[in-house]
Amino acid sequence: MRLLKRGCLLLSLKLTVGLGSLWMVYLVGQLNSGRTPGFIHSHSWLEYSDDDGGPEKVCNCSAILQGEQEALEQAKILTITRDFRRNIQIPDEYYINETQDCRKFKFKRKYITFPLSKEEEDFPLAYSMVVHHKVQNFERLLRVIYAPQNLYCVHVDKKSKPSVTSAIQAIASCFPNVFLVSQAVDVVYAGWPRVQADINCMADLYSASPKWKYFINLCGQDFPLKTNLEMVRILRSLRGSNSLESETMTGGKKWRVSYVHQITDGNIKTTDKLKSPPPFNLPIKSGSAYIVVTRGFVRSVLEDTRIEMLINWFKDTYSPDEFLWATIQRIPGVPGSKWPNSKYDQTDVNALARLVKWQWHEGSQDSESAAYPECQGSHVRSICVYGAGDLQWLLEHDHLFANKFDIETDPIAIYCLERYLRHKALAELQ
Repeated sequence: MRLLKRGCLLLSLKLTVGLGSLWMVYLVGQLNSGRTPGFIHSHSWLEYSDDDGGPEKVCNCSAILQGEQEALEQAKILTITRDFRRNIQIPDEYYINETQDCRKFKFKRKYITFPLSKEEEDFPLAYSMVVHHKVQNFERLLRVIYAPQNLYCVHVDKKSKPSVTSAIQAIASCFPNVFLVSQAVDVVYAGWPRVQADINCMADLYSASPKWKYFINLCGQDFPLKTNLEMVRILRSLRGSNSLESETMTGGKKWRVSYVHQITDGNIKTTDKLKSPPPFNLPIKSGSAYIVVTRGFVRSVLEDTRIEMLINWFKDTYSPDEFLWATIQRIPGVPGSKWPNSKYDQTDVNALARLVKWQWHEGSQDSESAAYPECQGSHVRSICVYGAGDLQWLLEHDHLFANKFDIETDPIAIYCLERYLRHKALAELQ
C-alpha cells in the first residue's frame, strides 16, 4: 500500500510538472510573440498586492527593506497595537474551511503552480518541514517556497493540537507534491525524536522520487532569503558539496555527548552514566540542526552501516541534531562531505543552511566579540525572533534561509520579505 501511494505521488508529480511545462511554453510563446507586452504582470494572482495583506499592508515595505528609520519606527509601533495584534491572527479553522475548494484556495493565496523556468524544473529540491504549532507561519512558509517540481514532506508533532494537524493535512491535500510524513513521532526539545522526524522525512522523500538534487530541512519558523531560482543556482555552484555548520566542538558542549541522557515525561534528563566512545572513534563535530545536503548524503544516512551505528550511538545524547549532521559531514566517503581536519571547519555564518542571531554574539561592528548587529525583534531561547528592522541585514547575506520568524511577534517582517521575494521571482521571468 505504501509503495502504491508513493507511485501515485510520483505520477501526480510528473503530471503536475508536465502541465506546468506546457503552461511555461505558452508563457514564453506569449512573450516572444510580442502580442501581449507585460503579459506576466497582467496576472494579478501572481504578484502580491495591497489587497493580499492584512493590517500590515499599511507599512512601506520598500522603505523598511532599505532601513529607513521612520518606516521602521512606524512598523514597530504598529506591531504593539492591540487591534493590530488581534486582527493579524488567522485561526486554524480558516485553513480547514478554505481548502475545501483547493483550486480556489491556491488561486486566492497566489501559489505558483507551474515551474517558473526550465532551469528550476530540471533541478528539483526536497524539503522536510517539522512543525508543531502556528499553522499560519507554516502556510506562509509553504507558499513562499512552493514550486510544483519540488517535494515537501511535512512532519507534524504527534502532540500537536488536533486543529493544527487537521489544518496542515488540509493544506497538504491541495498539492500532489506536499504530503505528511508516513511515521510521525513525539518531538522532544533537545532529544533524539527531533532528529528522527527529519530522518523519517528523508526516507519518504528518497522513495517518493529519484529526481531531486538537494535536501533542505526546515522548521515552522524559518523563512527563505532567496527565490527558488536563486537557490537552484547557488546549489548548482556547490558542484555536489553539502553546506552545513561543522566545526571542532568546544569544551562547554562536551557534556552533551559524554553522558547518557534519558527522556522522562516529555523532557530530556542528564544521568551520571558515562557514554562509551563513538563508533570507529569518529571525531564528534559540532554544528546545528539545519542542513543543505545532496541526495547522496541522504542515501548514506539511510543505507551506510557506519552511519547507522553512529545514529544509534547518538540516540541518548543531548541535542543530537547539533552533532549528528556535523559529524556525518566529516566522514570519508559520504557524498559532499569534507575532511575531518579542522582546516575544513565551517561555521554557521559561512554555511548556507541557516542565518541565526544568537543573543550572546550580538553587538556593534567595532566589537571583536560581536558576529552580527543587535536583534531588532525579540529573543526566544537566546535566538533572535527577527523584526522588520533586521530585514536589510538579512538580505545582505548568502544564506538560503533564516530563523526565527513569528507572525505573532512581528508579522511585518514576514509580510515585507515575502513581497520582496515574490516580486523578485517574477522579475526573473523577464
